[in-house]
Amino acid sequence: MNRPTLLSDIELLGRLISFDSTSCYSNLPIADFICDYLDRPGVQIERNFSDDGEKVNLVVTVGPETHPIRRDGLMLSGHMDVVPATEPEWQSNPFEMVRRDDRLVGRGTCDMKGFVALAINTAARFANSASELKAPLALILTFDEELGTLGAHHFMETWPKDRALPQRGIIGEPTSLKVVRLHKGHAKAVLTVRGTPAHSGYPHLGHNAVEAAARGIQALGRLRRELEQERGEHSEHFPEVPFVALNVATIHGGSAINIVPDRCVVELGFRILPGMTMEAFSRRIHDTLADALDGEDWSLEPLNHSPPMLLSDDHDLYRAVCELNDQQETVSASYATDAGWLQEGGFDCLLYGPGNIGVAHKPNEWLPIPELEQCSKDLGVLVQRFCG
Repeated sequence: MNRPTLLSDIELLGRLISFDSTSCYSNLPIADFICDYLDRPGVQIERNFSDDGEKVNLVVTVGPETHPIRRDGLMLSGHMDVVPATEPEWQSNPFEMVRRDDRLVGRGTCDMKGFVALAINTAARFANSASELKAPLALILTFDEELGTLGAHHFMETWPKDRALPQRGIIGEPTSLKVVRLHKGHAKAVLTVRGTPAHSGYPHLGHNAVEAAARGIQALGRLRRELEQERGEHSEHFPEVPFVALNVATIHGGSAINIVPDRCVVELGFRILPGMTMEAFSRRIHDTLADALDGEDWSLEPLNHSPPMLLSDDHDLYRAVCELNDQQETVSASYATDAGWLQEGGFDCLLYGPGNIGVAHKPNEWLPIPELEQCSKDLGVLVQRFCG
């Protein structure tokens, strides 16, 4: 087998950026490139396809199989998809990476193809000495994280339970090389209120769904204010927003000014703290709406959700990464990631990666080269520690 040329981390990142892997498109082209790049002795690759075959997760392993009980080794994970890059403020082609001083600019440089490039090259480098590893290095590269961690959810539902992978996992979200051991979960739901249409000149013949939905929205507003005064078990680790965040996001109702609206649809989201369950909080929202919409024809349907993540501060992986960066304080994230589903599936996860979440999803997204280089060194040390 001919080994593909090993690119530098920056060169590989540039190749990954050149694929428009916006979530609305198939990610098969970028996945095929990664598979071809890692097609070398010592590397095993498996494709985990979506139900329609248009998307794929990749599972890459280097080294021996993990022990089925101990699940030793190390897992690195990142998502291949990116958000759209349609903003007019882009100063260059978002899918052609450019270097500006010590920054790499392009869609996905920060979130999170920078870490994906490092994970891929780490696997490629250790493949040269795979026979010397005592425990495996694994990569889980997912699809549609930006649409609600759909790929990670699919992976946990479909990956065979008897095929163990390393339990320790690093998800390379952009944390500015801070080690994050807990984050909130995120759920989305849609409230539909149904009325009766009529000519607006004869309103008594209809029933206004928008007016009815407004009562539900007001009740959700009261619930939001209540939540802002409540604290959970891990609230102290989320100083900016130490409560469950509830957001009434969109409202769609009615069809014309002269028609009594027969339907109103409200989309909402909420972000729970670690230690809370989606089921319990969803019931609280349902009960709130049931009181406000008594006598109305309504329904509340979940769209999708991403669980929260929580890792103990005495976990050996957490302590190891903190030691590399002299980190003493606990750092949290108020966004959701693939780590939530992976934790639900039995992985011990933390977040750690180059780039600042503050520039993600924005025009002229960028990644600091020094952070990319430091993260590459850290991953090498961690693989030696947990796999060597």
